[in-house]
Amino acid sequence: MKLILVLLFVIFLSFQNYSTIFPQIPDSAKYRPYEKESNSILATGLKSKKAFKLLEELCIKVGHRLVGSPQAAKAVEWGKRTMEDLGFQNVHLEPVTVPHWVRGVEDGWIISSSGENIPIKICALGGSIGTPDRGITAEVVQVKSFGELSSLGNLVKGKIVFFNRPMDPVKFNTFQAYGGAANQRSSGAVEAARYGGVAALVRSLTMRIDDVPHTGAMHYVDTIPKLPAAAISLIGANLLDSLLRIDKNLKVRMKLECQTLPDVESANVVGEITGSEKPNEIIVVSGHLDSWDKGHGAHDDGAGCVQSIEALRILKELGLKPKRTIRAVLFMNEEFGLSGGIAYANKDRPGEKHIVAIEADMGGFSPRGFGVSADSITFEKISQWSYLLDQIDAGRITKGGGGADISELGRKGVVTIGLRVDNQRYFDYHHSDNDVIDAVNDRELELGAIALAILSYVIAQEGL
Repeated sequence: MKLILVLLFVIFLSFQNYSTIFPQIPDSAKYRPYEKESNSILATGLKSKKAFKLLEELCIKVGHRLVGSPQAAKAVEWGKRTMEDLGFQNVHLEPVTVPHWVRGVEDGWIISSSGENIPIKICALGGSIGTPDRGITAEVVQVKSFGELSSLGNLVKGKIVFFNRPMDPVKFNTFQAYGGAANQRSSGAVEAARYGGVAALVRSLTMRIDDVPHTGAMHYVDTIPKLPAAAISLIGANLLDSLLRIDKNLKVRMKLECQTLPDVESANVVGEITGSEKPNEIIVVSGHLDSWDKGHGAHDDGAGCVQSIEALRILKELGLKPKRTIRAVLFMNEEFGLSGGIAYANKDRPGEKHIVAIEADMGGFSPRGFGVSADSITFEKISQWSYLLDQIDAGRITKGGGGADISELGRKGVVTIGLRVDNQRYFDYHHSDNDVIDAVNDRELELGAIALAILSYVIAQEGL
Protein backbone atom coordinates (compact mmCIF):
# COMPACT_ATOMS: atom_id res chain seq x y z
CA MET A 1 0.00 0.00 0.00
CA LYS A 2 2.80 2.40 0.90
CA LEU A 3 4.49 1.58 -2.41
CA ILE A 4 1.33 2.49 -4.34
CA LEU A 5 1.03 5.81 -2.51
CA VAL A 6 4.66 6.64 -3.25
CA LEU A 7 4.16 5.88 -6.98
CA LEU A 8 1.06 8.07 -7.13
CA PHE A 9 2.93 10.89 -5.43
CA VAL A 10 5.77 10.63 -7.98
CA ILE A 11 3.29 10.68 -10.85
CA PHE A 12 1.61 13.75 -9.34
CA LEU A 13 4.94 15.59 -9.08
CA SER A 14 5.81 14.62 -12.65
CA PHE A 15 2.52 16.01 -13.92
CA GLN A 16 3.04 19.23 -12.00
CA ASN A 17 6.52 19.62 -13.50
CA TYR A 18 5.16 18.86 -17.00
CA SER A 19 2.46 21.46 -16.57
CA THR A 20 5.06 24.01 -15.49
CA ILE A 21 7.39 23.29 -18.39
CA PHE A 22 4.56 22.86 -20.96
CA PRO A 23 1.63 24.96 -19.74
CA GLN A 24 -1.80 24.27 -21.24
CA ILE A 25 -2.62 26.53 -24.15
CA PRO A 26 -5.82 28.56 -23.70
CA ASP A 27 -8.48 27.88 -26.37
CA SER A 28 -8.21 31.43 -27.67
CA ALA A 29 -4.51 30.96 -28.48
CA LYS A 30 -5.19 27.95 -30.70
CA TYR A 31 -6.51 30.24 -33.43
CA ARG A 32 -4.56 32.38 -35.82
CA PRO A 33 -5.77 35.98 -36.12
CA TYR A 34 -9.45 36.29 -37.08
CA GLU A 35 -9.99 32.52 -37.37
CA LYS A 36 -12.62 32.53 -34.62
CA GLU A 37 -14.51 35.36 -36.32
CA SER A 38 -14.21 33.65 -39.72
CA ASN A 39 -15.48 30.38 -38.31
CA SER A 40 -18.44 32.20 -36.79
CA ILE A 41 -19.18 33.94 -40.09
CA LEU A 42 -19.11 30.59 -41.89
CA ALA A 43 -21.38 28.85 -39.40
CA THR A 44 -23.87 31.73 -39.24
CA GLY A 45 -24.10 32.06 -43.01
CA LEU A 46 -24.52 28.38 -43.78
CA LYS A 47 -27.08 27.94 -41.03
CA SER A 48 -29.36 30.71 -42.33
CA LYS A 49 -28.64 30.73 -46.09
CA LYS A 50 -30.33 34.12 -46.04
CA ALA A 51 -28.71 35.14 -49.36
CA PHE A 52 -30.94 32.74 -51.27
CA LYS A 53 -34.05 33.96 -49.47
CA LEU A 54 -33.15 37.51 -50.49
CA LEU A 55 -32.54 36.39 -54.07
CA GLU A 56 -35.95 34.75 -54.20
CA GLU A 57 -37.53 38.04 -53.13
CA LEU A 58 -35.64 39.97 -55.79
CA CYS A 59 -36.16 37.49 -58.62
CA ILE A 60 -39.74 36.42 -57.95
CA LYS A 61 -41.36 39.50 -56.44
CA VAL A 62 -39.47 42.00 -58.61
CA GLY A 63 -38.34 39.92 -61.61
CA HIS A 64 -35.87 40.99 -64.26
CA ARG A 65 -34.64 44.55 -63.93
CA LEU A 66 -33.86 46.08 -67.31
CA VAL A 67 -32.46 49.53 -66.68
CA GLY A 68 -35.08 52.26 -67.02
CA SER A 69 -37.97 49.80 -66.62
CA PRO A 70 -40.68 49.77 -63.92
CA GLN A 71 -39.08 46.57 -62.56
CA ALA A 72 -35.75 48.35 -62.11
CA ALA A 73 -37.52 51.11 -60.16
CA LYS A 74 -39.20 48.45 -58.03
CA ALA A 75 -35.80 46.83 -57.40
CA VAL A 76 -34.44 50.12 -56.08
CA GLU A 77 -37.33 50.29 -53.61
CA TRP A 78 -36.70 46.66 -52.64
CA GLY A 79 -33.01 47.27 -52.01
CA LYS A 80 -33.64 50.31 -49.80
CA ARG A 81 -36.42 48.63 -47.83
CA THR A 82 -34.35 45.46 -47.34
CA MET A 83 -31.35 47.36 -45.97
CA GLU A 84 -33.59 49.37 -43.64
CA ASP A 85 -35.36 46.23 -42.38
CA LEU A 86 -31.98 44.64 -41.64
CA GLY A 87 -30.93 47.65 -39.56
CA PHE A 88 -28.15 48.96 -41.78
CA GLN A 89 -26.99 52.50 -41.13
CA ASN A 90 -27.08 55.50 -43.45
CA VAL A 91 -29.42 53.77 -45.91
CA HIS A 92 -30.18 56.07 -48.83
CA LEU A 93 -30.55 56.41 -52.58
CA GLU A 94 -28.14 58.25 -54.85
CA PRO A 95 -29.82 59.48 -58.08
CA VAL A 96 -28.57 58.28 -61.47
CA THR A 97 -29.83 59.14 -64.96
CA VAL A 98 -30.13 55.98 -67.04
CA PRO A 99 -31.13 54.98 -70.59
CA HIS A 100 -34.47 53.36 -71.36
CA TRP A 101 -34.48 50.76 -74.13
CA VAL A 102 -37.40 48.36 -74.70
CA ARG A 103 -37.38 45.07 -76.55
CA GLY A 104 -40.76 44.33 -78.11
CA VAL A 105 -41.48 41.43 -80.47
CA GLU A 106 -38.53 39.63 -82.08
CA ASP A 107 -38.79 36.90 -84.72
CA GLY A 108 -36.46 35.23 -87.18
CA TRP A 109 -36.67 32.73 -90.04
CA ILE A 110 -34.33 31.02 -92.45
CA ILE A 111 -35.79 31.06 -95.94
CA SER A 112 -34.33 28.44 -98.25
CA SER A 113 -33.92 28.92 -102.01
CA SER A 114 -36.87 26.60 -102.45
CA GLY A 115 -39.04 28.85 -100.30
CA GLU A 116 -39.11 26.79 -97.10
CA ASN A 117 -39.46 28.89 -93.93
CA ILE A 118 -37.56 27.61 -90.88
CA PRO A 119 -38.10 29.55 -87.63
CA ILE A 120 -35.01 30.43 -85.58
CA LYS A 121 -34.69 31.78 -82.05
CA ILE A 122 -33.23 35.29 -81.98
CA CYS A 123 -33.26 38.22 -79.57
CA ALA A 124 -32.38 41.86 -80.09
CA LEU A 125 -29.06 43.07 -78.75
CA GLY A 126 -29.35 45.80 -76.14
CA GLY A 127 -29.45 49.24 -77.71
CA SER A 128 -30.34 47.99 -81.19
CA ILE A 129 -32.71 49.86 -83.42
CA GLY A 130 -35.76 48.00 -84.68
CA THR A 131 -36.34 46.76 -88.18
CA PRO A 132 -38.99 48.22 -90.47
CA ASP A 133 -42.48 46.96 -89.65
CA ARG A 134 -42.24 44.32 -92.37
CA GLY A 135 -38.86 43.17 -91.09
CA ILE A 136 -35.66 42.76 -93.10
CA THR A 137 -35.20 39.88 -95.54
CA ALA A 138 -31.83 39.43 -97.20
CA GLU A 139 -29.19 36.95 -98.24
CA VAL A 140 -26.57 36.08 -95.66
CA VAL A 141 -22.81 36.35 -95.55
CA GLN A 142 -21.06 34.43 -92.79
CA VAL A 143 -17.80 35.62 -91.18
CA LYS A 144 -15.80 34.75 -88.08
CA SER A 145 -13.70 37.91 -87.78
CA PHE A 146 -13.71 41.56 -88.73
CA GLY A 147 -10.71 40.85 -90.93
CA GLU A 148 -12.66 38.27 -92.89
CA LEU A 149 -15.53 40.76 -93.21
CA SER A 150 -13.15 43.39 -94.58
CA SER A 151 -11.75 40.96 -97.15
CA LEU A 152 -15.23 40.41 -98.62
CA GLY A 153 -15.60 44.10 -99.49
CA ASN A 154 -18.54 44.75 -101.83
CA LEU A 155 -19.86 41.20 -101.41
CA VAL A 156 -21.32 42.35 -98.09
CA LYS A 157 -23.52 45.06 -99.61
CA GLY A 158 -27.23 44.41 -99.09
CA LYS A 159 -26.57 41.29 -96.99
CA ILE A 160 -27.26 40.28 -93.41
CA VAL A 161 -23.86 39.69 -91.81
CA PHE A 162 -23.80 36.53 -89.72
CA PHE A 163 -20.97 36.72 -87.16
CA ASN A 164 -20.34 33.09 -86.21
CA ARG A 165 -17.15 33.12 -84.13
CA PRO A 166 -17.59 30.76 -81.15
CA MET A 167 -16.21 31.20 -77.68
CA ASP A 168 -12.90 29.32 -77.60
CA PRO A 169 -13.61 25.98 -75.85
CA VAL A 170 -9.89 25.45 -75.19
CA LYS A 171 -9.78 28.35 -72.73
CA PHE A 172 -10.12 27.08 -69.16
CA ASN A 173 -11.23 30.50 -67.94
CA THR A 174 -14.59 31.04 -69.60
CA PHE A 175 -14.33 34.80 -69.13
CA GLN A 176 -11.25 34.76 -71.37
CA ALA A 177 -13.21 32.77 -73.94
CA TYR A 178 -16.02 35.30 -73.70
CA GLY A 179 -13.63 38.20 -74.14
CA GLY A 180 -12.25 36.60 -77.30
CA ALA A 181 -15.66 36.63 -78.97
CA ALA A 182 -17.47 39.61 -77.43
CA ASN A 183 -16.44 42.31 -79.92
CA GLN A 184 -18.61 40.80 -82.68
CA ARG A 185 -21.62 41.41 -80.43
CA SER A 186 -20.65 44.91 -79.29
CA SER A 187 -19.32 46.18 -82.64
CA GLY A 188 -20.74 43.79 -85.23
CA ALA A 189 -23.47 46.14 -86.42
CA VAL A 190 -20.97 48.98 -86.90
CA GLU A 191 -18.56 46.78 -88.87
CA ALA A 192 -21.35 45.33 -91.01
CA ALA A 193 -22.55 48.84 -91.84
CA ARG A 194 -19.06 49.89 -92.99
CA TYR A 195 -19.35 47.51 -95.92
CA GLY A 196 -22.99 48.05 -96.80
CA GLY A 197 -24.63 45.31 -94.75
CA VAL A 198 -28.29 45.67 -93.78
CA ALA A 199 -28.33 43.88 -90.40
CA ALA A 200 -26.10 41.96 -88.00
CA LEU A 201 -26.86 38.48 -86.65
CA VAL A 202 -24.45 37.31 -83.94
CA ARG A 203 -23.77 33.86 -82.52
CA SER A 204 -24.77 33.88 -78.84
CA LEU A 205 -21.89 34.15 -76.40
CA THR A 206 -22.23 30.79 -74.68
CA MET A 207 -20.85 27.28 -75.04
CA ARG A 208 -24.13 25.63 -74.07
CA ILE A 209 -25.76 24.18 -77.16
CA ASP A 210 -29.45 24.94 -76.77
CA ASP A 211 -32.11 27.02 -78.48
CA VAL A 212 -31.89 30.00 -76.12
CA PRO A 213 -30.36 33.22 -77.52
CA HIS A 214 -28.19 35.40 -75.25
CA THR A 215 -28.52 39.17 -75.44
CA GLY A 216 -26.00 41.85 -74.42
CA ALA A 217 -25.07 45.43 -75.16
CA MET A 218 -24.01 46.75 -78.55
CA HIS A 219 -23.14 50.25 -79.70
CA TYR A 220 -23.29 52.54 -82.71
CA VAL A 221 -20.98 55.17 -84.20
CA ASP A 222 -22.69 58.42 -85.15
CA THR A 223 -20.89 58.69 -88.50
CA ILE A 224 -21.88 55.17 -89.64
CA PRO A 225 -25.43 54.03 -90.52
CA LYS A 226 -27.26 52.20 -87.75
CA LEU A 227 -28.26 48.60 -88.44
CA PRO A 228 -30.55 46.34 -86.40
CA ALA A 229 -28.64 43.64 -84.51
CA ALA A 230 -29.73 40.37 -82.92
CA ALA A 231 -28.25 37.30 -81.28
CA ILE A 232 -29.08 33.81 -82.53
CA SER A 233 -29.13 30.68 -80.37
CA LEU A 234 -26.35 28.12 -80.81
CA ILE A 235 -28.74 25.58 -82.29
CA GLY A 236 -29.91 28.24 -84.74
CA ALA A 237 -26.35 29.35 -85.51
CA ASN A 238 -25.20 25.80 -86.19
CA LEU A 239 -28.24 25.18 -88.38
CA LEU A 240 -27.67 28.36 -90.38
CA ASP A 241 -24.00 27.48 -90.82
CA SER A 242 -24.81 23.99 -92.11
CA LEU A 243 -27.53 25.22 -94.48
CA LEU A 244 -25.26 27.91 -95.92
CA ARG A 245 -22.83 25.17 -96.93
CA ILE A 246 -25.44 23.66 -99.25
CA ASP A 247 -27.57 26.70 -100.09
CA LYS A 248 -25.45 29.79 -100.68
CA ASN A 249 -28.47 31.86 -101.69
CA LEU A 250 -30.70 31.25 -98.71
CA LYS A 251 -32.09 34.27 -96.90
CA VAL A 252 -32.85 35.28 -93.34
CA ARG A 253 -35.80 37.36 -92.26
CA MET A 254 -35.50 39.37 -89.04
CA LYS A 255 -38.22 41.34 -87.33
CA LEU A 256 -37.36 43.45 -84.27
CA GLU A 257 -39.62 45.97 -82.55
CA CYS A 258 -37.04 47.34 -80.09
CA GLN A 259 -36.61 51.07 -79.56
CA THR A 260 -34.84 53.59 -77.35
CA LEU A 261 -37.03 55.89 -75.24
CA PRO A 262 -36.03 59.06 -73.33
CA ASP A 263 -33.69 58.67 -70.34
CA VAL A 264 -35.22 58.21 -66.89
CA GLU A 265 -34.15 58.83 -63.32
CA SER A 266 -33.08 55.88 -61.19
CA ALA A 267 -30.70 55.39 -58.26
CA ASN A 268 -27.90 53.44 -56.63
CA VAL A 269 -28.87 51.92 -53.28
CA VAL A 270 -26.45 52.43 -50.37
CA GLY A 271 -26.36 51.11 -46.80
CA GLU A 272 -23.57 50.39 -44.34
CA ILE A 273 -22.20 49.31 -41.00
CA THR A 274 -20.49 52.47 -39.80
CA GLY A 275 -16.93 52.03 -38.57
CA SER A 276 -16.39 52.22 -34.81
CA GLU A 277 -12.95 53.91 -34.95
CA LYS A 278 -12.36 55.20 -38.48
CA PRO A 279 -15.83 55.69 -39.95
CA ASN A 280 -14.57 57.88 -42.80
CA GLU A 281 -12.46 55.06 -44.25
CA ILE A 282 -14.74 53.06 -46.54
CA ILE A 283 -14.73 49.46 -47.75
CA VAL A 284 -17.32 48.94 -50.49
CA VAL A 285 -18.93 45.56 -51.21
CA SER A 286 -21.14 45.65 -54.28
CA GLY A 287 -23.14 44.19 -57.14
CA HIS A 288 -25.30 45.72 -59.86
CA LEU A 289 -29.04 45.86 -59.40
CA ASP A 290 -30.02 46.09 -63.06
CA SER A 291 -30.23 43.02 -65.28
CA TRP A 292 -31.30 42.10 -68.78
CA ASP A 293 -34.97 41.46 -69.47
CA LYS A 294 -34.30 37.76 -69.96
CA GLY A 295 -34.89 35.25 -67.19
CA HIS A 296 -34.70 36.65 -63.64
CA GLY A 297 -31.22 38.16 -63.71
CA ALA A 298 -30.42 35.72 -60.90
CA HIS A 299 -26.73 35.09 -61.52
CA ASP A 300 -26.20 38.43 -63.31
CA ASP A 301 -26.23 40.15 -60.97
CA GLY A 302 -28.92 39.47 -58.44
CA ALA A 303 -26.40 37.16 -56.81
CA GLY A 304 -23.83 39.91 -56.27
CA CYS A 305 -26.44 42.24 -54.80
CA VAL A 306 -27.79 39.79 -52.24
CA GLN A 307 -24.28 38.58 -51.37
CA SER A 308 -23.27 42.16 -50.58
CA ILE A 309 -26.33 42.64 -48.35
CA GLU A 310 -25.84 39.25 -46.72
CA ALA A 311 -22.17 39.95 -45.92
CA LEU A 312 -23.22 42.94 -43.80
CA ARG A 313 -26.17 41.10 -42.30
CA ILE A 314 -23.94 38.30 -41.01
CA LEU A 315 -21.56 40.75 -39.39
CA LYS A 316 -24.47 42.52 -37.70
CA GLU A 317 -25.99 39.26 -36.46
CA LEU A 318 -22.67 38.29 -34.90
CA GLY A 319 -22.26 41.69 -33.28
CA LEU A 320 -18.92 42.24 -35.03
CA LYS A 321 -18.17 45.96 -35.07
CA PRO A 322 -15.70 46.86 -37.82
CA LYS A 323 -13.26 49.66 -37.12
CA ARG A 324 -13.80 51.06 -40.63
CA THR A 325 -17.10 51.46 -42.46
CA ILE A 326 -18.25 48.55 -44.61
CA ARG A 327 -20.69 49.86 -47.20
CA ALA A 328 -22.98 47.83 -49.46
CA VAL A 329 -23.66 49.50 -52.81
CA LEU A 330 -26.19 48.19 -55.33
CA PHE A 331 -25.21 49.93 -58.53
CA MET A 332 -27.71 50.81 -61.25
CA ASN A 333 -26.95 50.46 -64.96
CA GLU A 334 -23.94 48.22 -65.32
CA GLU A 335 -25.33 46.65 -68.49
CA PHE A 336 -25.98 49.86 -70.43
CA GLY A 337 -22.98 52.06 -69.74
CA LEU A 338 -21.91 52.09 -66.05
CA SER A 339 -23.66 55.34 -65.20
CA GLY A 340 -24.29 54.12 -61.63
CA GLY A 341 -20.65 53.28 -60.99
CA ILE A 342 -19.47 56.53 -62.54
CA ALA A 343 -21.96 58.61 -60.54
CA TYR A 344 -20.96 56.92 -57.28
CA ALA A 345 -17.25 57.46 -57.89
CA ASN A 346 -17.71 61.10 -58.89
CA LYS A 347 -20.02 62.09 -56.04
CA ASP A 348 -18.48 64.59 -53.61
CA ARG A 349 -18.11 62.87 -50.23
CA PRO A 350 -16.38 65.33 -47.86
CA GLY A 351 -14.04 63.64 -45.40
CA GLU A 352 -14.48 60.13 -46.79
CA LYS A 353 -11.66 57.99 -48.12
CA HIS A 354 -12.40 54.82 -50.04
CA ILE A 355 -9.61 52.35 -49.38
CA VAL A 356 -11.06 49.23 -51.06
CA ALA A 357 -13.94 48.45 -53.41
CA ILE A 358 -15.02 44.82 -53.84
CA GLU A 359 -17.43 43.66 -56.54
CA ALA A 360 -19.30 40.38 -57.03
CA ASP A 361 -20.42 40.03 -60.64
CA MET A 362 -19.48 36.56 -61.84
CA GLY A 363 -22.57 34.68 -60.72
CA GLY A 364 -23.61 32.90 -57.56
CA PHE A 365 -21.27 29.95 -57.94
CA SER A 366 -18.79 28.53 -55.42
CA PRO A 367 -16.17 31.14 -54.53
CA ARG A 368 -12.58 30.36 -55.42
CA GLY A 369 -10.79 33.52 -54.31
CA PHE A 370 -10.32 37.17 -55.13
CA GLY A 371 -8.56 39.12 -57.85
CA VAL A 372 -6.80 42.22 -56.55
CA SER A 373 -5.67 45.32 -58.44
CA ALA A 374 -3.14 47.02 -56.17
CA ASP A 375 0.57 47.68 -55.81
CA SER A 376 2.78 44.79 -54.66
CA ILE A 377 2.91 45.86 -51.00
CA THR A 378 -0.87 46.19 -50.74
CA PHE A 379 -1.36 42.93 -52.62
CA GLU A 380 0.80 41.12 -50.07
CA LYS A 381 -1.14 42.68 -47.18
CA ILE A 382 -4.36 41.29 -48.62
CA SER A 383 -2.85 37.93 -49.59
CA GLN A 384 -1.74 37.22 -46.02
CA TRP A 385 -5.38 36.62 -45.04
CA SER A 386 -5.94 33.85 -47.58
CA TYR A 387 -5.82 31.20 -44.83
CA LEU A 388 -9.12 32.53 -43.52
CA LEU A 389 -10.73 31.67 -46.85
CA ASP A 390 -9.05 28.31 -47.38
CA GLN A 391 -11.68 26.50 -45.32
CA ILE A 392 -14.25 27.29 -48.03
CA ASP A 393 -11.80 26.71 -50.90
CA ALA A 394 -11.77 30.44 -51.65
CA GLY A 395 -8.22 31.33 -50.63
CA ARG A 396 -6.72 31.91 -54.07
CA ILE A 397 -5.67 35.58 -54.14
CA THR A 398 -4.40 36.65 -57.55
CA LYS A 399 -3.17 39.86 -59.11
CA GLY A 400 -5.55 41.78 -61.31
CA GLY A 401 -9.20 42.10 -60.43
CA GLY A 402 -12.13 44.33 -59.71
CA GLY A 403 -15.31 44.86 -61.66
CA ALA A 404 -17.01 47.14 -64.15
CA ASP A 405 -18.99 49.13 -61.59
CA ILE A 406 -15.95 49.88 -59.41
CA SER A 407 -13.60 50.59 -62.30
CA GLU A 408 -14.07 54.35 -61.96
CA LEU A 409 -13.09 54.13 -58.29
CA GLY A 410 -10.04 52.20 -59.42
CA ARG A 411 -9.07 55.02 -61.76
CA LYS A 412 -9.19 57.33 -58.75
CA GLY A 413 -6.62 55.20 -56.91
CA VAL A 414 -8.91 52.95 -54.88
CA VAL A 415 -7.82 49.31 -54.55
CA THR A 416 -10.32 47.18 -56.49
CA ILE A 417 -11.07 43.53 -55.79
CA GLY A 418 -13.30 41.07 -57.63
CA LEU A 419 -14.84 37.93 -56.16
CA ARG A 420 -13.70 34.97 -58.27
CA VAL A 421 -15.92 31.91 -58.59
CA ASP A 422 -16.03 28.56 -60.35
CA ASN A 423 -16.89 30.04 -63.75
CA GLN A 424 -17.44 26.94 -65.89
CA ARG A 425 -21.25 27.28 -65.94
CA TYR A 426 -21.67 31.06 -65.89
CA PHE A 427 -22.12 31.54 -69.63
CA ASP A 428 -24.74 28.79 -69.75
CA TYR A 429 -27.02 31.38 -68.14
CA HIS A 430 -25.53 34.81 -68.87
CA HIS A 431 -27.93 37.34 -70.46
CA SER A 432 -30.53 34.72 -71.34
CA ASP A 433 -33.82 33.14 -70.33
CA ASN A 434 -31.74 30.48 -68.57
CA ASP A 435 -30.72 32.95 -65.84
CA VAL A 436 -33.45 32.09 -63.36
CA ILE A 437 -33.57 31.49 -59.61
CA ASP A 438 -33.65 27.70 -60.11
CA ALA A 439 -30.18 27.92 -61.68
CA VAL A 440 -28.67 29.12 -58.37
CA ASN A 441 -27.50 26.77 -55.60
CA ASP A 442 -28.27 28.16 -52.16
CA ARG A 443 -25.05 26.93 -50.50
CA GLU A 444 -22.78 28.16 -53.29
CA LEU A 445 -24.49 31.54 -53.22
CA GLU A 446 -24.10 31.81 -49.43
CA LEU A 447 -20.44 30.83 -49.57
CA GLY A 448 -19.81 33.84 -51.82
CA ALA A 449 -21.46 36.11 -49.24
CA ILE A 450 -19.36 34.50 -46.52
CA ALA A 451 -16.17 35.16 -48.48
CA LEU A 452 -17.16 38.83 -48.88
CA ALA A 453 -17.94 39.12 -45.17
CA ILE A 454 -14.61 37.61 -44.10
CA LEU A 455 -12.43 39.69 -46.40
CA SER A 456 -14.25 43.00 -45.88
CA TYR A 457 -14.24 42.55 -42.09
CA VAL A 458 -10.51 41.83 -41.89
CA ILE A 459 -9.67 44.79 -44.11
CA ALA A 460 -11.95 46.96 -41.99
CA GLN A 461 -10.03 45.89 -38.91
CA GLU A 462 -6.50 46.01 -40.28
CA GLY A 463 -6.61 48.64 -43.01
CA LEU A 464 -4.13 48.62 -45.88
